[in-house]
Formats: sequence, C-alpha cells, structure tokens
Amino acid sequence: MTTTAVIAVLTAALLHAGWNAIAHAITDRLLGFALIGAAGMVGGAVTAAFAGVPDPQSWPALGLSALLHVGYMGFLMLSYRVGDFGQVYPLARGTSPWLVALGAAVLLGETLSPLHLAGVLVVSAGLTALVFAGGMPGREQLPALGAALVTGVMIAGYTVVDGIGVRASGDPLAYLSWLMILEGPWFLAAALLLRRGRLAARLRPVWRVGALGGLLSMAAYGLVLWAQTMGSLAAVAALRETSIIFGAIIAALVFKEGLGRLRVVSAAVVAVGIALLNL
Repeated sequence: MTTTAVIAVLTAALLHAGWNAIAHAITDRLLGFALIGAAGMVGGAVTAAFAGVPDPQSWPALGLSALLHVGYMGFLMLSYRVGDFGQVYPLARGTSPWLVALGAAVLLGETLSPLHLAGVLVVSAGLTALVFAGGMPGREQLPALGAALVTGVMIAGYTVVDGIGVRASGDPLAYLSWLMILEGPWFLAAALLLRRGRLAARLRPVWRVGALGGLLSMAAYGLVLWAQTMGSLAAVAALRETSIIFGAIIAALVFKEGLGRLRVVSAAVVAVGIALLNL
C-alpha cells in the first residue's frame, strides 16, 4: 500500500470510530441506525447524480454487499442489545481481518508476504484482546459473543465482496453511491413500522447527530473502497479496524470510560501490526 492509501484508511478508521460513537450515544439503537442509513442514502443519491452508475460487472457484488451490510447492522444491534459494547465490538472487528485474508486468497488469489501476514494477525490479536478488557467473559455472555462472531463474519464477507465489486466498477465513488442507496432505507422502514406514533418525538432531539453519523459513515467507507483499489484487501481490512483504538480513545475522552492497562497494551500491539504491514 502507498503512504497515501495508508493515511486514507487510518482517516477512515477515525471517521468510523466517530460514527460508531454517535450510534452508541443514541440510546434507541434502531432509530440510530435508521438515521445513519437514511443520511447515507441521501448522501449517496447526491453523489450518484455526479458519479453516475458503476460498470454492470459490479452490480452482482453491489447487491450482495448491500444485503451483507444490512445483516451486519442487524447482528451488531443484537450484539449491543445482549452484550457490553466493550466486549462485542472488538471481537466483531478483530475477527474480520484474518477472515478477509483467507477470503481474498481463495477468491482473488491475493497473497501476503510472511511479514505482512504477521501484521494482519498481530492487528487481529491486539483488537481481539480488548474483549478481555472488562475481565474474562462468563457463560451468560456467550450469546453476545456468538452474535459478535457472526457480525465479524458479515464484516469479512462484505469487505471481500466490495473489494471485488469496486475493482470491477470503474469508479469507487459511483460504487459507494449506489451501495449507500441500496443499504440505506431498511432500518428507516423498520423504524417507521415499529416506532409509529412515536417516531417524530424520538427523532426531534437526535436527527442532527444521526445525520452527521451517516455522513461520517459514508466518508469513512468511501476512503476504504478507494484504498481497496490500491492495495491488498487484508491489509486494508487490518488498518481499518484500528478504528477500535480510536474508539477507545473517544470513549475515554467523551464518555469518560477509562482506558485501562489492557487497552493501552492492545493499542501498542496494534501499532506493531501496522508497522509490519508497512515494512
């Protein structure tokens, strides 16, 4: 990966942490994801007016990716509902980079040097270690951890599919625009159905911050899609998941959650992994 691509993915990781913090701050999770999806859909419609339509060869990947993104959001909401944010989210994000490496090798023939493969695994290990920041998970937390693992599989799935699709699209911006349009309306429709009669009152205090979350989400994934045209999918995936480290910093500064010794060690391990990816 070029230095520009690395900076783009790390910027995407920071933006990703930002929109997840916004989603976490909106206590009605369904409403939060509905707002983020709706804002992304509107943003996608605006950029599609300029970028046009991606190459037809990318359309199957585009449709499958939209389904995987919706499934990812659903399982992420389930994970938040039955488990602690500090455990389920690191497991979900830490699971995906090595699965992406495997999927890219099988489907695209991408191979990593031993050093870069070590970097992917070190980043995954550092992120997954955050699961234990709050102590050893007990039996009652197994459903949440199971949902988080499925979420990680979904993340890996759409990452590989989007890597195939965006390279076939001929234009990352057009691909991103239509992906936002296709995945955007589903949680809004669910909120209209399940929150009818109460939706307007619940939207009023949070719609602005939710719209900001959607725009951050779109910008973050746009940078990732562009980077996927420049480097290996596994390296991009590993760098993107450093959003968890940014998220931990945001949690400490904004939500007044302590970093703790394990989070600091995990951040150092992730930094080593990033260094290996760029040697």
